[in-house]
Parts: sequence; C-alpha cells; structure tokens
Amino acid sequence: MKVLVSDNLGEAGIKMFQDQEGIEVEVNTGLSPEELKRIIGDYDALVIRSATKVTEDLLEAATRLKVVGRAGIGLDNVDIPAATKHGVVVMNTPGGNVITTAEHTIAMIFSLSRNIPEGTASLKAGRWDKKKLQGRELYNKILGVIGFGKIGSIVADRARGLKMQVIVHDPFVTPNQIEKVGFESVSLEELYRRSDYITIHVPKLKGTIDLIDKDAFDQMKDGVMIVNCARGGIVDEADLYDAMKSGKVAGAALDVFETEPPGICSLFEFDRLICTPHLGASTREAQTKVAVDVAGQIIDYLKNDTIMNAVNVPSLSGDLLKKLGPLLTLANQMGSLHAQLTKGAIKEVIIEYAGDFKGVDLSPVTIAVLRGLLAHMVKDDVNFVNAQILAKERGIKITEASSDDSREYINLITVRVITTEMENTVSGTIFGKNELRIVKINNFRLELIPTGHISLIYNHDKPGAIGSFATLLGKNKINIDQMQVGQEETGKMNIIFLKTNVSIPQYVIEEMLALELVETVTPLEFDL
Repeated sequence: MKVLVSDNLGEAGIKMFQDQEGIEVEVNTGLSPEELKRIIGDYDALVIRSATKVTEDLLEAATRLKVVGRAGIGLDNVDIPAATKHGVVVMNTPGGNVITTAEHTIAMIFSLSRNIPEGTASLKAGRWDKKKLQGRELYNKILGVIGFGKIGSIVADRARGLKMQVIVHDPFVTPNQIEKVGFESVSLEELYRRSDYITIHVPKLKGTIDLIDKDAFDQMKDGVMIVNCARGGIVDEADLYDAMKSGKVAGAALDVFETEPPGICSLFEFDRLICTPHLGASTREAQTKVAVDVAGQIIDYLKNDTIMNAVNVPSLSGDLLKKLGPLLTLANQMGSLHAQLTKGAIKEVIIEYAGDFKGVDLSPVTIAVLRGLLAHMVKDDVNFVNAQILAKERGIKITEASSDDSREYINLITVRVITTEMENTVSGTIFGKNELRIVKINNFRLELIPTGHISLIYNHDKPGAIGSFATLLGKNKINIDQMQVGQEETGKMNIIFLKTNVSIPQYVIEEMLALELVETVTPLEFDL
C-alpha cells in the first residue's frame, strides 16, 4: 500500500510510515494541482495539512484512494461531500493543537498589553521609546471569550490564572454548563459592552462570517483590544481598520486573515496591530503530535480497517457500515437540518427509532444525528468519534427510544431537539434501498431530499403565494429545480422546501420577505 505525503509533515510521522511493513511512503510537497492529479491514482492514502486542496476533480482521478488524513483540525481544503461520494474516509487530528493555539492567544494578549513588538522594533531602530510605549496590566481586566469549545475554554482558564475577570458567550453551550466551571455566561451584546479584551474562538460558519463588524465595534468600550486566532473572515477587516483609525479599538492581534497570505493589507499601517502568519498551531510539540496522530490513524485504517477521528464515517466494521450507510447519511442530514432550524442552547435531543431495524445496533445512527447537529456549531472539531463527548461537554441530554410500529413506513427516525428557546421535531425515512427523505417537520408533512441548494419558506396558504416568490426568483435568473410543499395540519400555513440551481443571495431573500404572503425564508446547507 502506498501513502503520499503532499504537505510538510513532522519527521516522527514519516518515520512511523517507513517502519511499517507493507506500507510505502513518498514525500512529495509543493505539487501543483495538475501534478498531484497526474500521480494521485497510484496511492491508497494521502496525508495533507492546509496547502493541498482535495477537490472533486482530484478525487475523480484518485481511483485507489481510501483515506485522506489531515495533520491538524481544519478541513476547509477538503471537499468532504465529494470524498464521501467516492468512498474516501476523511480523518483529522482534533486534539493535536488545542493547547498551542490557546497559548498563542495568551501570548497575543500579553504582546498587545505591553507593546512588545513595537518596543523591539523601536530599540532595533536606535530609539528609546519608554514613555511612548507605556502598557496595561492584565490584572482585573475583563476578558470576553466568544466561543467556549476546547480552545476557548483553555484560554478562559489561563486568563483566570492571570487574575483576569472572564466572561463567556457561546449560544450553543447552556449558561449552566459555563457557570459550572466557574465563568460568567453573558449575551453577545453584554460581552461587547463590558470587555476590555475580546478573543474569538468560534468556527468559520455562515453565521460567524463578519461576526465582528461595525455594529459590533459600535457596542464595545473605547480602547478595547481584539484578538483573533480562530479563522480569517470572522472579523471584518475593513470595519476593524475603521475602528482602529477612530481609536475605538486600541489594539488588535491577528493570527488569521480573510485571505492567506494577506498580501498588501491596509491594517498593516497601524503600529497597534500585531500579526502572525497563522502560527496558532505552529509549535514543535503540536506539529509532532499531529504528525504522529495522523500517521497512526492511517496505518491503523490501512492495516486493520480501524477508523479513528473520521469526519464522514463512524468507527464501524465494514459489514455494519454497509448495512447502516443510508441511515447514517439520513441521520446526519436530519441533525444538520435541526441545527439550522433551531435557536438557543440545546438542552435535550430525543431520538426515536420505529419500524423494522432487524436488531441492528443503532448507536452509530444516534452519533450521526449528533454529528450533523454539532457540525454547525463547532465544525472542525466534530466527527463521528467525539460527537457524543462534545454533546456531553455542552450539557446536552441524549435520550433514545425504539418500537416496532412505524405505521406508514418500514422504518422511521424521529429526532426532537429541545433548546432554551424552542422545540422542533424532524422525521425521516429511507425509500427503497438508499433514497433519503425528510417526511415531517413539526406539524408539516412533506417529502424532502436533503441535498443541494435548499431554502425553507413559510407562507400563508392563500392563492398567489407561491406564484409571487417564483416570479421574483425568475426575475433574478434563479431556476427552481424542485419544490416540496407541506401543509400545516390547521391548514393556515404552508411550508415549502425550494431546491434551486444556485444559492439564493441575501438581497433576493430580503425581496422575498417583503412579499405579502411570505413569512420567513431560511437558506439551508447540508455538508454530506
């Protein structure tokens, strides 16, 4: 079996491959997409970091490929749905760089507070700017932590050790869970208003792009410090420039940028900006750990069929995976749908299995529901191995029930999600051998295939409602590929799932919402 390492990997990982009988490893970095495509058909496994792009086009040529292993967490450079379609397992190493990224954040906070980069530069330039570079103490300052996952929680703990006051906002973690470990849970608006320092630890998702924008800066204290070691694009760089120019933001530290490398960036004109070239995970210890982890996982898979830290496949034997495959995909999509319909921190997930499941162990299906649900909250960090652990860490109660009677269907999965603000229920089934269908959402009956560009529309069940938004979409050259209409049991409202040839732009959604008979429009994304 042949393994290709196409990005820089720690020597410890390469040596592990070299020491394995029956495995041949080749290190070939810096390949262009065309060069990689020409040779990828010869390999059973591909080891990457962030440089290699695993695209649909590349996967088409990868006729032998069984597994892609990412030495690190982020998988923005991997087309996961295409890998799933081609039967390629995608693994990452979620625990390898958690501590080092948290420590980099603390280093950024210290550097901002004590003007360390500016002081170094001025001394090397022959100046003694002691008065000019007066700093701030961290003691008793308020640190606002946005995102309380693995990295955010470690940053909060380290800051507590520095005697900072730590407040936390995470809409997907219950306040009780945050307060149980000794921190104050606050709204985003309160965090903006009170914080002396704000550090960001959320994934880059549709809802977090440009999260820190002009409106956010306007709510903050004068002289606030901003730190982003998460993902570029979460802080709007143009709005940050304006906030720094006005003095609203006294200093900022960025390890990540909207475009990487950023090239010419207007923010670089500020001495009060500290920046590093995405070094959050770049320590010897972290790089050795992720190299060892990814090598071990790939070796175990190639030699023993053992799957670890896969984001698109649970840890199963081949036979059970074959039996459960369609159910796993359905469950993942149902979880994903719930995540996009739901508001508030999740308190409980209730999963009911009804029908003929022939005594099959359904625990992997439950994990698939959790994976789809949590992927919209923690993205890079969630996979089929750690989904249950992440749910437990967030204080989410999981309940399972089963019965033989599914009434209208051979088998039916129903998932109910209860949050601090609402409750939603989604039911799904498999038609034939592998045709996925969502058949009920709350009180609406329908048949939805959960793939592609889909928008959920609530409208009044009156003549002209559908025609009004269909005409509007046509004017904007958006084609309706498929439409599923479900009716509320009272008959007053319709729920419409609209599949279009492209995603509906935000300005068109706003025009649709202005129509008399349209209540809400929610664009949906499914990741598998």
